[in-house]
Amino acid sequence: MVLGKVKSFIVSYDCLNDSNVPVFSSGDSVSGRVIIEVTGEIRVKSLKIHAKGFAKVRWTESRNAGSNTAYTQNYTEEVEYLNHRDTLIGHERDDDNSEEGLTTIHSGRHEYAFSFELPQTPLATSFEGKHGSVRYWVKAELHRPWLLPMKTKKEFTVFEHIDINTPLLLSPQAGTKEKTLCCWFCTSGPISLSAKIERKGYTPGESIQIFAEIENCSSRMVVPKAAIYQTQTFFAKGKMKEIKQLVANIRGESLSSGKTETWNGKMLKIPPVSPSILDCSIIRVEYSLMVYVDIPGAMNLSLNLPLVIGTIPLHPFGSRTSSVSSQCSMTMSWLGLALPERPEAPPAYAEVVTEDQRQSCLEVSSGRENFDGPLFAYIQEFRFRPPPPYSEIDPHPDQATSTAEHRLDTCPSR
Repeated sequence: MVLGKVKSFIVSYDCLNDSNVPVFSSGDSVSGRVIIEVTGEIRVKSLKIHAKGFAKVRWTESRNAGSNTAYTQNYTEEVEYLNHRDTLIGHERDDDNSEEGLTTIHSGRHEYAFSFELPQTPLATSFEGKHGSVRYWVKAELHRPWLLPMKTKKEFTVFEHIDINTPLLLSPQAGTKEKTLCCWFCTSGPISLSAKIERKGYTPGESIQIFAEIENCSSRMVVPKAAIYQTQTFFAKGKMKEIKQLVANIRGESLSSGKTETWNGKMLKIPPVSPSILDCSIIRVEYSLMVYVDIPGAMNLSLNLPLVIGTIPLHPFGSRTSSVSSQCSMTMSWLGLALPERPEAPPAYAEVVTEDQRQSCLEVSSGRENFDGPLFAYIQEFRFRPPPPYSEIDPHPDQATSTAEHRLDTCPSR
């Protein structure tokens, strides 16, 4: 009998989203199929899968040990998040080449389902960096007698969700800085920079509204600019490696001496980037907005405002977790509305209740003739007595003073 050949051997995921991209988060169930297409019959000892998820960092540094001696120091570290194994065909052991216990796969296309759950503990978001990565994959191995195992592997994406609808990420970020330029014994006027953004948390695709004011009192021509930076930090063996990359930037108009520029919500769009990674012990991915003044021949005047790139966008206005600060206008023009100098007095009793209505209410019906006691007379007198005339002068100032003194004397702090 001539043995058949394996035409294709792949791993496929059951995607739950519309984009048909395998994306999961902690606690989700990952399911899929191992697809084998063969021409003719083949005999198989086992078909196994291995699901793995880990963060790994690696970099090298060259060091001098003497005048003519140099060596390379390697820094590596790894954190495991997922390690799951399962056997879809056959048995666990594949160390022998016996013909016993073999499974025959006939010609055609065959699918073998698998399923496992991701840990409930927080997972690191999938990431590819310069000196490290966070990866998740499923590897399938097909074992046949007297042949080397066939292997195939396919990665899937994990997002550790960051909800920006929290008080910390909805809080405004602001700062102010000033710089005076000096050249030998000559000192020019200061350059001042104030900047504010409406919140700390954003999602990819959003635009950041930047409110800033730049005043140039120096003798040089300056240019205001803004940029989003991604900072990748890697940790291994007590050492740290940091990489800073530009994500997006904008610039304003050049400012000559004595000029001022104001940004009333200048827009800077966030491109598709990886979410922030804040819970991994060996890899951190952080973002910041730098608003700065480019000064020729001198160090730039800059403000760094921290950002968090999340996965759950801002809820619409009116939801329980929406931010008042992000929905209100940053110009706060409502503060210009003046309150009246003195509250308007309420209407007089005679303007509301006519004399005829009052007299009709005072007439006691025949059903109430039995209630001729003093209590009923008191109720009637209290009910239809007009209120005291309105006055902004306290008619009992002595009583109010004594009451206030009594409250001060009973204050527990005294």
